Amino acid sequence: VGPGAPLMELGDPEDLEIVVELLSTDAVRVDEGAVATVEDWGGADPLRAQVRRVEPFGFLKVSALGVEEQRVRVLLDFVDPPQMWASLGHGFRVEPSIEVWRGEDVLIAPVAALFRREGGWACFIVENGRARLRSVELGNSNGINAQILNGLEAGDTLVLYPSDRIEDGVRVTSRG
Repeated sequence: VGPGAPLMELGDPEDLEIVVELLSTDAVRVDEGAVATVEDWGGADPLRAQVRRVEPFGFLKVSALGVEEQRVRVLLDFVDPPQMWASLGHGFRVEPSIEVWRGEDVLIAPVAALFRREGGWACFIVENGRARLRSVELGNSNGINAQILNGLEAGDTLVLYPSDRIEDGVRVTSRG
């Protein structure tokens, strides 16, 4: 080793951060200070985290499928005390979830029941054994469930994955 060459670099294991690479279309929905949850990190319980920074620039990354994607780095800090995540280290794999919206007493419907119709959204509800077409107004969605602003009532039974054979008034039965 030559004189003056660094032999090691010291780091503080209690000063870990999580770097998440989000699609730029998702990153624009993330606010600094947002609540995050870290799962599948190796411990028994999820860990709490918070968004410290959404970097102001994107970069091009090629996905595993060979698709060019614009990504943005989002930095998360742990909220839980270091003793809860002491077994984590640099470069470890984690699965973070970042809260981008929260609502209380929200009516939701599975996205699998919704479809585009005449420039808006619609679904089929089941009334007296028949499918009835309903136009609906959507709010926020996470890709699995969507907030319903208008068009449905709590307790409505919906037709999931409606095929092109389903139309207003056609008889339907539940698969249970």
